[in-house]
Amino acid sequence: MNLRDQISRGEAVLWNGKKSVKVSVLEAIFNPMLPFALIWLAFDAGFIGLSAFGGGFGDSMAFILVPFFLLHLMPVWLYFGGVITSAMKAKNTEYLITDKGIYIQTGIISKRVEMKPFTDLSHVSLNLGVFDRICHTGDVVSECHGHAGMNIANIEEYEKVFQLVRELQENIYSDTMYPNDLRPAENHGYNTKYVRNQ
Repeated sequence: MNLRDQISRGEAVLWNGKKSVKVSVLEAIFNPMLPFALIWLAFDAGFIGLSAFGGGFGDSMAFILVPFFLLHLMPVWLYFGGVITSAMKAKNTEYLITDKGIYIQTGIISKRVEMKPFTDLSHVSLNLGVFDRICHTGDVVSECHGHAGMNIANIEEYEKVFQLVRELQENIYSDTMYPNDLRPAENHGYNTKYVRNQ
């Protein structure tokens, strides 16, 4: 599925980009679960080593101990699964900004496209995490009138995208909320530079 095929007829694409896989993987690796997973792995590795070298993995005990430790290592498997899932999600995440709104396509096996028009956005902010600073990426976070909005996360052109979204949001919001001519048949807006395509 191509994200450009999902936009409405007459919408102009102003920017499009993809999520950085590198930053997403680093954020997934260095999360609060890391110390817990390492301690759990070290603990189980010690028992596995003692059992293997101490003769605990005899033929009769192997049928019990191997499945037990495979199951007991579940927190470690979940941690590694989270890292792999994060990489796959980032690889399939695409962003598109048009003159009408923000489109985000996500998914690993199935694809999901979400669109928020600029008229719904109330705030736009810029976030730079530790790995964003290291890898020269950033997140453009938008809020929708008190609700969670759409995050354009881990992108390289974060400053350009932030300026673009903020400008479009301000212009369209001002044009909607504060019309100069009190909404006559022809509205000249509130001193904005936004020109709607007819």
